[in-house]
Amino acid sequence: MPKLTKTFVEKVEPPASGHVVHWDGGHDRAVKGYGLRVSSQGRRVFIVAGRVQKRQLQYTIGPFGQFTEDEARSKARSILQQMRDGTDPRDTRRADEAMNVTLGDVCTSYVNRPGKLKQSTADEYQRFVDTVFAAWKGKPIVGITEADVRKRHREMVDGGLDGKRAAPGSANAAFVTLRILMNYASRQYRRADGTPLIGNNPVNVLRDHWAPLKARTDRYIDRRKIGQVWNRLHEARAAPKNRDHLSAIDLTVFALLTGARRNEMAALTWDRVNINDDDPADCWWHLDDRKRGDPLWLPLSSQAVALLKERPRRKLPDGTDSPFVFASWGKNGHIADARSPMELVSEVVGKHLSLHDCRRSFSNYAMRECRIGKFETDLLTGHKPAADDVTARAYLDLESLDWLYPEVQKIGDWIEQQGRLAAAQASGENVVALRA
Repeated sequence: MPKLTKTFVEKVEPPASGHVVHWDGGHDRAVKGYGLRVSSQGRRVFIVAGRVQKRQLQYTIGPFGQFTEDEARSKARSILQQMRDGTDPRDTRRADEAMNVTLGDVCTSYVNRPGKLKQSTADEYQRFVDTVFAAWKGKPIVGITEADVRKRHREMVDGGLDGKRAAPGSANAAFVTLRILMNYASRQYRRADGTPLIGNNPVNVLRDHWAPLKARTDRYIDRRKIGQVWNRLHEARAAPKNRDHLSAIDLTVFALLTGARRNEMAALTWDRVNINDDDPADCWWHLDDRKRGDPLWLPLSSQAVALLKERPRRKLPDGTDSPFVFASWGKNGHIADARSPMELVSEVVGKHLSLHDCRRSFSNYAMRECRIGKFETDLLTGHKPAADDVTARAYLDLESLDWLYPEVQKIGDWIEQQGRLAAAQASGENVVALRA
């Protein structure tokens, strides 16, 4: 056996093909089971071989260059001693790697599981890790403590991401995500003794301290203001600042007419829109990546149809049209928010509102002003019937909702009528709004 020295390792000749192993021997410092594997391409890798509980193992220390011969020999002694003690060095390596896995690593692994998460959910998880937990993203997940969790949750509840606006809802949602990721890490990674990487999920410390959330029943556009809002949005449509601004305005108007969620509208593509000029009841839009539940085919009011028919098509660099209805010239290809038009809406209403509050407005107008039943309103806003509603769940077609066209048209007509009344009142006409 050769004496594995620095000189030998540097000058050893590669075999003509395959690889050959040179085991250490022939000198007082020889380490039995320590060797050098040399490939025909000249790659030299230090290895050890030994037994663990009657199993013969060969373990790779690492390549020459990453390890000097002295470092590899010392490492070999340590590994061989582990083997004699009955410890598989591969388990030790996996445990060492697990102890260094970061929150970012865990999130990437979790959201990339094939077929497990909708893209919108995966994006939400990643957003929380990139924003709320940005300071922890690159650190070992085992280092996140209960004290860290308490402190960060309180910061979010009191001041949000910017330290200025409280965000109890976002705080709770973010830490639910963190709890899920930590539970996943506990199942997927092990310590050296075989126990879960995370024995006690630190987010559990919040079990008695979740931020109380007040139902936002007042977060909608008052019926006495919707006419002014409708007119201001259409004035803004006539003179948008740029193409993205027009998309954001149209997204806001569409939200008022449909009560849909932001992501459902923003990612809407033209292939999921049907407009039939000969049959208004055959105008619909299709949702196939919903936050909850099965795909939906939802009716469109004449006001929504008119909006969609006026939407400009964005040309892509290859000359084709963008697939998105509310196209953007940003990286997503579609509009992501509607801050500017919602600032205009908030100014008219006299309080801060978000795009989601248009969804609340739609529900209020449906039930309170148009006297549409809760069941129908729930369906139009994508909510499932109650679990104990056997007839609805087992017998009704709750995907194709074209039969609710009269209801959605009634809401569109009411909003448009409020706009005409507001315009007449603004011009000094003696107009009194009467309930139908």
